Amino acid sequence: MSWLKEVFGHDKVVIGMVHFPPLPGAPLYDDRTGLQTALDRVFQDVEALQAGGMDGMMFCNENDRPYQMRADPVTVATMARAIGEIRPTIRIPFGVDILWDPAAAVAVAKATGGQWVREVFTGTYASDMGLWTTQCGEVLRYRKSIDAGSVRLLFNISAEFASPLGTRGLAEIARSVAFSSLPDGLCVSGVMTGVEVGLSDLEQVKQAVPDQVVLANTGTRAETIARTLSVADGAIVGTGLKLEGVTWNAVDPDRVRAYMAEVRRARGA
Repeated sequence: MSWLKEVFGHDKVVIGMVHFPPLPGAPLYDDRTGLQTALDRVFQDVEALQAGGMDGMMFCNENDRPYQMRADPVTVATMARAIGEIRPTIRIPFGVDILWDPAAAVAVAKATGGQWVREVFTGTYASDMGLWTTQCGEVLRYRKSIDAGSVRLLFNISAEFASPLGTRGLAEIARSVAFSSLPDGLCVSGVMTGVEVGLSDLEQVKQAVPDQVVLANTGTRAETIARTLSVADGAIVGTGLKLEGVTWNAVDPDRVRAYMAEVRRARGA
């Protein structure tokens, strides 16, 4: 039995994204409407995911574009505040993702009761954000130092908005990361947010590390989730649940219900 069953009650799980609007300090933050408007959207999306029957959810500062490798302190503070305020109404497991700062995500998860984080922990990439190098050993030691060992780590091994520097294929990377870096799960992504991950990529990774939790990280929709779950242990979904299928829009309750209906069908099958 994987830890997914322990946390979510299912062997095949789906996690819906709570995408924060631009936060203070980010170029797209709207000074006219202010922070409370952004937080109200977060609360609305949380309730839409829960009412639609999502297994879990994950908070992320998705619209703090252009992305940084080190989170601004105001980002960390604002996300912790928002999750803390809404925590009494949360009825499903949740995690945290702060782009692209694993230590910040672990800290917020520890402070708020998040059960996992998703980040790019390993590898070196040529990315839209510049040369992207990771420090997995430092992050895991930081997790240990703040007594956050219960916060599970989902490793995105095919980073969005980036190409790896190196020639190893996904299967080789998966085997290596599983051996060297102590992940609790591996996420496989499309080239950017909202782009479907190839089924062959998921198959490569799952076959390479059959004992690891493997999640489709981007691009699933109601029409495709059944075939994704036939290979992967679960999926993380954002864009496919939004109004008109647009990443930056609010969560659409009808899309959540339709998506979860297909998930239940796939589990039954």
